[in-house]
Amino acid sequence: MSYMLRGLAGQGIRIVAADTTSLVEEARRRHEAAPTAAAALGRTLTGALLLTHVLLKDPRDRITVRFRGDGPLGGVIADAGLDGSVRGYVSNSGLDLPLRDDGKLDVGGAVGQGELEVIRSHAPLGDPYSSSVDIVTGEIAEDLAIFLAMSEQIRSAVMLGVYLENAQVVRAGGVIIQALPDADDEELALIERNVFGLGQLTEALGRDSLLEVMQRLSEGMELQVLTKEALPLQFSCRCSDRKAIDSLAFFSPEERQEMIDEDGGAEVVCHWCGEKRWIEPADFPESSGEIRCPDCGTLWHRQGQALMIRDGAQCACGRKVTLPA
Repeated sequence: MSYMLRGLAGQGIRIVAADTTSLVEEARRRHEAAPTAAAALGRTLTGALLLTHVLLKDPRDRITVRFRGDGPLGGVIADAGLDGSVRGYVSNSGLDLPLRDDGKLDVGGAVGQGELEVIRSHAPLGDPYSSSVDIVTGEIAEDLAIFLAMSEQIRSAVMLGVYLENAQVVRAGGVIIQALPDADDEELALIERNVFGLGQLTEALGRDSLLEVMQRLSEGMELQVLTKEALPLQFSCRCSDRKAIDSLAFFSPEERQEMIDEDGGAEVVCHWCGEKRWIEPADFPESSGEIRCPDCGTLWHRQGQALMIRDGAQCACGRKVTLPA
């Protein structure tokens, strides 16, 4: 089982740690991800879960972490909440680059340069808040630490790791260590030495439990564990049969009829989790309640659904949107 622990070391050091082995392996299996892609996805999933306990307050809020790099991975995204659920995907799940000179997976080369965006979605009515920084290394952990320093003005150390054997995830986890306002120079120096002395996180998790890793990172300071019970974590998607059917509305009525005539229905694959659903012709969405662009056929609105595009806006083809009152 994947789980998370939270603690406070000394007077002003926050530690949030997670063992995400089982959920990262499930994500790898669902997306049939090759080792390099699996490592990038697993680090991002773990990082997103850690960020929820650093940046969110309302249990209904969620965080989306998106790496838009120019590397062959094509991008990686994760969506997580304080309830311990996370989902995510990579654009090129079959990517497996040669190992680096030090024998480690080349996640940085897979991600490349570009933008790291973190989006906080506030439920039920608050507008999403987005902030971004340039990708510096592409190794995920270092870039999240840079994001926290630049966007949140919080000094942080971020450790993320995914270790595979025979193309399967056998260890995965992450730690965020943050200096709170009460932290002093002695505590910061201790933490820095302890992080350096720990070495690779996945190797430490192979020797010790998650709690023991936290104790090693806080050695020389009193560690107060704030979680009475470990917080369970899981790979969990919010897709459904209804959402799969609704997604077919974005195809034109002619395209939907072609699916029925040629294939006898349609297979819908959720890009977040890889779940496949077969939609029978009788379940296809009706076209009678749809409003489409007269020029390009883009769906503007469906009866009973929230507005997809506002009246007076510009369609992708350049035509002005005109919706009925």
